[in-house]
Amino acid sequence: MNPETARQVSALRRTVAHLHGELTRYALVAWTAGNVSARVPGQDLLVIKPSGVDYDDLTAESMVVCDLNGTVVDGGGSPSSDTAAHAYVYRAMPEVGGVVHTHSRYATAWAARGEAIPCWLTAQADEFGGEIPVGPFALIGGDDIGKGIVGTLSGHRSPAVLMRNHGVFTIGRDARAAVKAAVMCEDVARTAHLARALGQPLTIAQADVDALHQRYQNVYGQRPTSG
Repeated sequence: MNPETARQVSALRRTVAHLHGELTRYALVAWTAGNVSARVPGQDLLVIKPSGVDYDDLTAESMVVCDLNGTVVDGGGSPSSDTAAHAYVYRAMPEVGGVVHTHSRYATAWAARGEAIPCWLTAQADEFGGEIPVGPFALIGGDDIGKGIVGTLSGHRSPAVLMRNHGVFTIGRDARAAVKAAVMCEDVARTAHLARALGQPLTIAQADVDALHQRYQNVYGQRPTSG
């Protein structure tokens, strides 16, 4: 590993370790379930949490570096059991820089029903550009989950997929964006559940969904300034 790659990996180890704290802060995981990974820019490498380690015990040094086939390159522990799925996403979607997996309660309840979350909320139009789709049932350990994620999200505006009977996977330009998508997915799933419990939620016209998504993705927030 050359010095520049080593520097990038060191920084990403700190970032990925920190972002796992966001999963617990927003109550998206239980016990040792769930994981965050980040692609090393310009390298066929990813950084991911070790398997079965308590969140309170995660450190930058405990993060595991793998190649994009899921083979450990650096780190003392075994990588997450979802590493193969993360690696497949990175191989198939070069624009993705971060992947997150959770079993957050409300979103996973929709996944257990095999039901997409309809776009009933402006916040969902902003972040997801429409419904949050359902991916196929797949067993853990090989490429099947990764194939389901890629097959569902390719060409879709949503950065989140509800893998049937399993849970949530999100993608982003970096790991922080993928964590944000996981947080927002659970928030939307909870509100959609409560809305439907009260009756039939109102739909948003597709043109309005498109306008909301365009504004949020391209106008909302701070813009870089010259000088």
